[in-house]
Amino acid sequence: MSLSSVSASASSSSHPLSSYGWDEGWDVEFAPYTEQGLLPGRVVRVDRGQCDVVTTGGLVRADTAFVTPHDPLRVICTGDWAAVDRDGDPRFVRTYLPRRTAFVRSTSSSRSEGQILAANVDHAIIAVSLAVELDLGRIERFLALAWESGAQPLVVLTKADLVPDVTGLSYLVQDVETTAPGVQVLPVSSASGEGVDVLTAVLSGGTSVLLGASGAGKSTLANALLGEDVMDVQATRDVDGKGRHTTTTRNLLALPGGGVLIDTPGLRGVGLWDAESGVGQVFSEIEELAEECRFHDCAHESEPGCAVLAAIEDGSLPERRLESYRKLLRENQRIVAKTDARLRAEILRDWKQKGAEGRAAMQAKRGRMR
Repeated sequence: MSLSSVSASASSSSHPLSSYGWDEGWDVEFAPYTEQGLLPGRVVRVDRGQCDVVTTGGLVRADTAFVTPHDPLRVICTGDWAAVDRDGDPRFVRTYLPRRTAFVRSTSSSRSEGQILAANVDHAIIAVSLAVELDLGRIERFLALAWESGAQPLVVLTKADLVPDVTGLSYLVQDVETTAPGVQVLPVSSASGEGVDVLTAVLSGGTSVLLGASGAGKSTLANALLGEDVMDVQATRDVDGKGRHTTTTRNLLALPGGGVLIDTPGLRGVGLWDAESGVGQVFSEIEELAEECRFHDCAHESEPGCAVLAAIEDGSLPERRLESYRKLLRENQRIVAKTDARLRAEILRDWKQKGAEGRAAMQAKRGRMR
């Protein structure tokens, strides 16, 4: 390593924002804005056209009017690195640095717009409560979005103290591990402290976003990681394990053991948004099997020489996994088609072709019956 590289690295590690994730790469990216007299800062909260930004001069409140484009995926969000006015009333965010990663889901609106939940994330923590029956399909959905974002997923099974039987808990962990190939699955109890130290060590290097449904125990887990009651916590209903949204905004918080955490509101809807590669990552074993199928365009339905169907028959691949894989691929295709005219045309042609083939087969069958 050259002397200049050592100097740059030392300068980055001693930067006032290093505890919030500032590094040499961001230093290089921000250089043009330094020349313009702007101040670097990380967005820790966005609220009604304004945001809180932690800067080298402390926490400031800034207006986002200059970075409010028509594209909802380009609005400023928690986790962004921003270029802020050094002074003024009000201060403005002038721009933000290109994102390294972005966690995006589709909205529930009829326009099927994407919604960015967090930016520049290294770890996507998917909180799943053990107080209720595991919903493996929902876990797969979260994982697809996490892989697509560019972050490393991690499944945290919260409220592990509610499963005192060690053998039973191990079976639950195995079920999720089967659903999440290549992903660490960690049982954690905020009440007893089980697993919290391991999770703290994993998250100490980088930015993490905490995701999950309402009642998954995210706020309690965030408090355990922070070492203090920063997030409000409300009781969870015993009937279905659901709770009210205790977190209403996305907040970025520095962890005492290093790293930063973005806590998010409970997500009732987790729609895919152009997440084909993420789906492929979640179901990597199916995609690997598909490479062994006789036909390269095998649909894994009734084709001869289908390695995927063979795996289902011999029990090495659960049929539920294939059904979930198909469901998420179809959903993702519909979302992409709404914004891609070429894909819409391809889907329409495919439907027409299948319809014509079906009618031809029916006519041939009727002809043989006469």
